[in-house]
Amino acid sequence: MITRRDLLALPALGLVSRFALGADDEDPTRVFTDGRKPTDVRLGPPKTLNGDFPFHVPKTKDLWETRRQQLREQLFVATGLWPLPEKTPLNPVIHGKIEKDGYSIEKVYFASTPGHSVTGNLYRPLRSPNASPARKVGEAGPAVLFAHGHWANGRFHDAGEKAAEASVKSGSEPDLDRGRFFMQAIPITLARMGFVVFQYDMIGYADSLAIPHRTGFTDADAELRLQSFMGLQAWNSIRALDFLSSLPDVDAKRIGMTGASGGGTQTFLLAAMDDRLAAAFPAVMVSTAMQGGCVCENCSLLRINTGNVEFAAMFAPKPLALSAANDWTKEMMSKGYPELKELYSLYKAEEKVAAKAWLEYGHQYNVHAREFMYAWFAKHLQGKDGPVKEASFKPTPAKELSVFDTEHPRPKDERDAAKLREAMAKASDAQMAKLTPKDAVSLKEFQRVVGTALQAITNEHAPAKLAIRQGPFESKHDGIVMHRAVLGREGEQDAIPCAGLIGKKFDGAAVAIWAHPLGKTSLMQKGKPVPAVQALLDEGIAVVATDLLGTGEQVPEKPFTVDKGYAGFTFGYNRSLLANRVHDLLTLVSFTGFLKAKQVSLIGFGEMGPVAILARALAGMSVQKVAADLNQFRFENIKDTADPMMLPGAVKYGGMSAFLALCAPGAVLAHNHAGTASGKLSKAAYEAAGVPDHLTRINEKLDDLKVVEWLLK
Repeated sequence: MITRRDLLALPALGLVSRFALGADDEDPTRVFTDGRKPTDVRLGPPKTLNGDFPFHVPKTKDLWETRRQQLREQLFVATGLWPLPEKTPLNPVIHGKIEKDGYSIEKVYFASTPGHSVTGNLYRPLRSPNASPARKVGEAGPAVLFAHGHWANGRFHDAGEKAAEASVKSGSEPDLDRGRFFMQAIPITLARMGFVVFQYDMIGYADSLAIPHRTGFTDADAELRLQSFMGLQAWNSIRALDFLSSLPDVDAKRIGMTGASGGGTQTFLLAAMDDRLAAAFPAVMVSTAMQGGCVCENCSLLRINTGNVEFAAMFAPKPLALSAANDWTKEMMSKGYPELKELYSLYKAEEKVAAKAWLEYGHQYNVHAREFMYAWFAKHLQGKDGPVKEASFKPTPAKELSVFDTEHPRPKDERDAAKLREAMAKASDAQMAKLTPKDAVSLKEFQRVVGTALQAITNEHAPAKLAIRQGPFESKHDGIVMHRAVLGREGEQDAIPCAGLIGKKFDGAAVAIWAHPLGKTSLMQKGKPVPAVQALLDEGIAVVATDLLGTGEQVPEKPFTVDKGYAGFTFGYNRSLLANRVHDLLTLVSFTGFLKAKQVSLIGFGEMGPVAILARALAGMSVQKVAADLNQFRFENIKDTADPMMLPGAVKYGGMSAFLALCAPGAVLAHNHAGTASGKLSKAAYEAAGVPDHLTRINEKLDDLKVVEWLLK
């Protein structure tokens, strides 16, 4: 391990470069010389939903609990549910009871949020020769939430005679009725077993038709506010659990959830986000391969440095079982399930996780997987051991299952996507306004909510562990020493080229991090430090710079691209360019910590000014001063998801003013801020911190030497 002392005595290490400052090399800060190529994985194509998503189990339960908390916050932020929106009255309507052999069916709709309804069918157990012993009158029993997935028409799904015949012939279904109507088989069998079951619609399916599936949440404003199809669906799942828990015949402590394919995604996400579920069975969805192909299974920030197996693991140590088939889940028994068992062993709860694969069948929730699920819920929610056989049934026509009719028309306040998003934005803005700091206590709460959000938005969780990938190399000229190296983070595949200048007066105490649109080459001009850098060196301050992603040696051969149809397919798996630049600056902050520098300043020029503010907001008092050109930038002005300054969630959490506010009580110079609307919230935070003079805001753009003068005060 190279130490700080080694870095200050590089000649003794034999790491002196053959390049000297002022030599003929056109860029003396260049790190990748002699034909070597940059190695940062981020310069290649972005990760997609079809990538590889292994789950690495932490060594201890405590490490996992810390990781789980980070993941949970990431889930809530990504889905636009941090902080949780107000739970308005559901006002449920339950009507049209149909009594069948051992079960009843009712039609249900309720408002998950004003202007948007969740629709579905409620199945309840009845006395019958084919049913389990009925509960006593007024007795609360177990229940199951059932999410149908992407089968045509959702809970109304009819596979058709031809497909049913094929299913029976293959052995995946026992008869034609179940081959055609497996969507009804699940709630019917569970109800006959003694469960109350709520089968609810995905948005755009069956009776949920106000917003067509896959539409309405794909523009830049939706990204900036973290409004997504997936987020709305996750909220519907939470409210569906609210509804099911509220029923008098349901024991709220014994509720399970199941669903296949897209319904499996809904299942493991709700299991990860809501502690009220007692057992879960996501079918044919959890794997280290394809993560979900629909917009309702993807949103920005969701799977950066994680994946579906790790999401499923968040349910530990509660009972979790999964099924796999001859689809993207086919390797689950060797990739994913062993790691889940290893994780559950940390809790000494190996018996509470199970998985089975039916590779002879394709992507389906076949009778074998269903019977596995029935037995799992019977054991963990009813205390009954042994297999459960699914009995035959007579399907109910879709028309009879439909929620809305002449006496129960669609709600008059029903909103389309545009109007619903407008209402969601208004409610979110009001919620955030309440967090405006007024004193030390409210400032702490603001920092908790918005600071946590910013960590998730940038996928930065301190402290970062530094990795020196190449170098350091040294060159000298006129009493100035340049160190060059390639830095990164442990556990990541970044490789960030950096250069640092040290003057004669440097004693190891003070370091300034220089963030410039031209990268580290901006430190030098004609072989000498530029005047602003020289002024810092003359005061004994070392200056360190890097090529932030997309600049200098970190320019990719092909331009960075964002999925044109839905940015969540890109930003759900990769940091945005802006977030990556924040990541790179924070890597330098970690480097100054490695050097044990006592005074660290951060300077952001041009478009890198906002990057510097975000980095300081995350770095805390590891950085004592930051001087940033706000570049008259405002997140609200972004209209293209491919904009290099796009940062999903930035507008939802208050934009530049909120991120400036997170810098309190540190000293900040924010210049060229005209038109940024960055004043009100940031001033309130500094006043609440009791140090209003630590925030300096100047309308006009300052020249570099003026900025350095401020830093040296």
